[in-house]
Amino acid sequence: MSSSGSHQESREADFILHPKWLVPMTEKGLVLSDHSLAIQGNKIVAIEPCESLKNTFKSVREINLENHLLIPGLINAHGHSPMTLFRGFADDLPLQPWLEEKIWPAESQWVSEEFVRDGAALAIAEMLRGGTTAFTDMYFFPEEIAKLAVDANIRTMLASPILDFPTVFAQDADDYIRKATELSDRYKNNNHVQVAFGPHAPYTVSDTPLQHISTLANELDIPIHIHVHENIQEVEDSVSKLGKRPLARLEELGLVSQLLQCVHATQLEDAEIALLAEAGVTVIHCPSSNANLSSGSCRTQDIVDAGINLCIGTDGAASNNELNMINEMRQAALQGKISASHAEATSAWEVLTMATVNGARALGQEESLGTLEIGKLADCVAVDLNHLNTQPVYDPVSTLVYSVQSQQVSHVWVDGKLNVENGELCSLDTAELIAKARSWANKIQ
Repeated sequence: MSSSGSHQESREADFILHPKWLVPMTEKGLVLSDHSLAIQGNKIVAIEPCESLKNTFKSVREINLENHLLIPGLINAHGHSPMTLFRGFADDLPLQPWLEEKIWPAESQWVSEEFVRDGAALAIAEMLRGGTTAFTDMYFFPEEIAKLAVDANIRTMLASPILDFPTVFAQDADDYIRKATELSDRYKNNNHVQVAFGPHAPYTVSDTPLQHISTLANELDIPIHIHVHENIQEVEDSVSKLGKRPLARLEELGLVSQLLQCVHATQLEDAEIALLAEAGVTVIHCPSSNANLSSGSCRTQDIVDAGINLCIGTDGAASNNELNMINEMRQAALQGKISASHAEATSAWEVLTMATVNGARALGQEESLGTLEIGKLADCVAVDLNHLNTQPVYDPVSTLVYSVQSQQVSHVWVDGKLNVENGELCSLDTAELIAKARSWANKIQ
């Protein structure tokens, strides 16, 4: 052995990150100062005090993040990414007129594979730029979104849409279901793409296809992602027509299980919360969209207290109007306090948990995503707190949720690869995306 034995014992790393604060999300309240994180390949290989790690590892790139908070990648648990091209198209309307008089007619006229590609690319760029490293999506031509996600190095779960009526994508419920199962087969071993069944809502999918979806979801062990109890009208219409609330109908049809993901859920009674908790259902809260469409208020603290896995989604840009998970955390925290009439409800730590740990659980990837731990996939986000609006810093997590703007995200890694560096996208052409969005707006308008 040569005299440089100590150097030879150094381990290799692709990146060594030196943030001011590191929040691993492994336990509430844990903030590590003067700790570094090493990435090799697509995995986190070390989290140690800075000097210790420097002595143990050598790296191709060391990145000093001296004013930054390092967190797990944010997981956007519900959206419709191509609908960025309808951003601002139908504002200030309640859900049913928004959907039936504006969105559905526009979709029937304009949606195509090209529309999906251009809208989803714009959405992916916006999400990455704001610290989102994985997203669940429900939209037509989901394979176009899958291809974009792989190329852009972002994770996605595609809730392949299912409806009773024909669209440009499929002819009837059986056709939608066939396309969903084929998509699942094609991507079952893909590191970036998962597939779920995406029945749009109880009022757009009839009993027979819902039962078929339940059977297939259990056979394939993939989630069922559905809008449910989104507003009071949906519930009242169901009671009027069927004599039962939508969730009661879904339970009768066999859908209420740990595979079910209920999006919005603003109209939950105590017994329904208990039912969802017992069944292991995931609930996805979309606070900005709910407020925009005046859909109702999600009982976030009651849901959390019941032990339900509660996640956060932005919904689509047509009803939000941004895909900004940092703002969505703030909205979830503030609305949760109003809903509970309690200032301690839905704390900063709780909503960050919803956007990381709980989102990973909804993807079925809690063993590899959602926290910063050795052996987990290297999906992490650095946020620069050295700005006027985030000074002084007493608690970096509180500062993140209540004060940070998404433009303060400086670096984003997905699968160990750098997607955003110093606030700039590494592989997506911002000018091209903006030009295409403007071109679509000129046609649609």
